[in-house]
Amino acid sequence: MRVAWIGDRLADQCLEFVGPMTLAEINDLDLDGFTATLGPVFERSPWVAAALWQYRPFARVSDMGGAIDAVLRRADTDAQLALIRAHPDLAGKAARANELTRESAQEQASAGLDRLSDEEFARFHRLNTAYREKFAFPFIICVRRHDKASILAEFERRLARDADTERRQALSEIAKIARLRLADLLEAA
Repeated sequence: MRVAWIGDRLADQCLEFVGPMTLAEINDLDLDGFTATLGPVFERSPWVAAALWQYRPFARVSDMGGAIDAVLRRADTDAQLALIRAHPDLAGKAARANELTRESAQEQASAGLDRLSDEEFARFHRLNTAYREKFAFPFIICVRRHDKASILAEFERRLARDADTERRQALSEIAKIARLRLADLLEAA
């Protein structure tokens, strides 16, 4: 197995990915190992990985994506909201204070959110605040599939929605994020 224990981080036990794992290696993990290994895929929410474990063995990586959708759909609203709220604001205070998880920091950097001008940072701050005030959770988008301009456009568009629609959208975005993080963890077949 190509993972290394790095101890407690953000009050969660976690593993650092040393190299890609195979699907067979993932399937062979016991519940604790599976949860520790896949926990970082789900932003500070290892319960999702623990729930995903019951769907093993996975014949294909795409089967894991379907299982993620099922876990998120079947979770009660309180659990869904807790998962959404575990995510940081985009280009928010946590990013500026270097308090993001490694995965979130890399993803935000991929969209240039770590290199904002003061004006851009102020715009993100205004949108984050408006979004949180309206929905009581952070704006979630799979930033690896966007750039600053498209993120800002989505922010504006999605602010017009109702809370239930936006909760479902956030869960869909979390599933996209998880699939990309899984791809980083798993070797190409």
